[in-house]
Amino acid sequence: MQRSPLALPFPSLAPIAGVRIGTASVPYKQWTRDCVTLIELAEGTAVAGVTTRSQCPSPEVELCRAKLPGGRARGLVVNAGNSNAFTGLSGRQAAEAQAARVAERLGCDPAAVFSASTGVIGVPLPVDLALAGVDQAHARLGQADWLAATHAIGTTDTFPKAATTSAIVGGTRVTLVGIIKGSGMIAPDMATMLGFIFSDARISPALWQQMLAAAVGPSFNSITVDSDTSTSDTVLAFATGAAGHAELTSMDDPGADALAAALADLCRQLALLVVRDGEGASKLIEVNVSGAVSDASAKRVALSIANSPLVKTAIAGGDANWGRVVMAVGKAGEPADRDRLSIRFGDTLVAQQGAVVPGYDEAPVAAHLAGQEIRITADLGLGPGRGRVWTCDLTHGYISINADYRS
Repeated sequence: MQRSPLALPFPSLAPIAGVRIGTASVPYKQWTRDCVTLIELAEGTAVAGVTTRSQCPSPEVELCRAKLPGGRARGLVVNAGNSNAFTGLSGRQAAEAQAARVAERLGCDPAAVFSASTGVIGVPLPVDLALAGVDQAHARLGQADWLAATHAIGTTDTFPKAATTSAIVGGTRVTLVGIIKGSGMIAPDMATMLGFIFSDARISPALWQQMLAAAVGPSFNSITVDSDTSTSDTVLAFATGAAGHAELTSMDDPGADALAAALADLCRQLALLVVRDGEGASKLIEVNVSGAVSDASAKRVALSIANSPLVKTAIAGGDANWGRVVMAVGKAGEPADRDRLSIRFGDTLVAQQGAVVPGYDEAPVAAHLAGQEIRITADLGLGPGRGRVWTCDLTHGYISINADYRS
């Protein structure tokens, strides 16, 4: 598959103490690449997570939800090429069997093993292949790096996506590394997108969960490729405690705010990488809405603009059709006043007070739309509410990829 023109280079990522990675190849699909990832985590690792709010979740999502209150993790297993969603009892049994095999290999309770799967919906996870993948990956623990893991969790991704950041906690530098997959079926609501974050921070599971939940809104829940929420969306964050600083248990602890900010920054980096790899994408689009009656209202208007096929195809064609933005604002179902609305493409004001601006010159707008990073701003003129969403354009490539997805 052709690499996205919006792709970024794979970053240099440091190892995280307390994390070992192994990958394996099994024929979930007709490919020879690695597609099972096993990650061993140090004893006492704290875990936090958010999952899809889809009413048709995969068994792996349901198992994650059941295990997260325990707050501790020893292993993570990820399957690519088979989402195991909508597969009935056999799918649930396969997911449980795979987690049990991981627990056996790592010498831990299955309750400390987390799972995720991504791929075609409606195809049960083959138990024999799932178990063989665990065994192969376990035999290779410590031999794979972040790049190998990022490749192994991908499906229609055109480039491996990862990010890193750090924070000073109690005088100690802690590191955060995140890997993510996702290209289509992207409109996370939770939190086919899977994201995994690793840190050597020492933190209580409750505070780690609080930080991740706060980071999700302006990052993973502020992106959309095609308005479709996956049955498998999962973001899990693991903190091994290897950095050695005093355990963080409250946001009042020294360094807690720095760690929370670093986690939020990492989540935003990862979320934007997913949009950059939107299926068929050629442009990254940032939609900003201000002047709404509330932040929540602004976010819904921004999503209406970002999810509009007419807006997205206009951007793909470099067409400065600001009327489509007016349409998307009007259909959002949120308070809006035509005669107070103003719209900008890039830095250029194109419409305000219910009409095109006097002397409007389309040339600077066309120049902005010719670039790879596009900014649309709508000010509703009603209140203090603000919202921001990222999306991508809609091209023929999206149709081609998804028409042929199962072949």
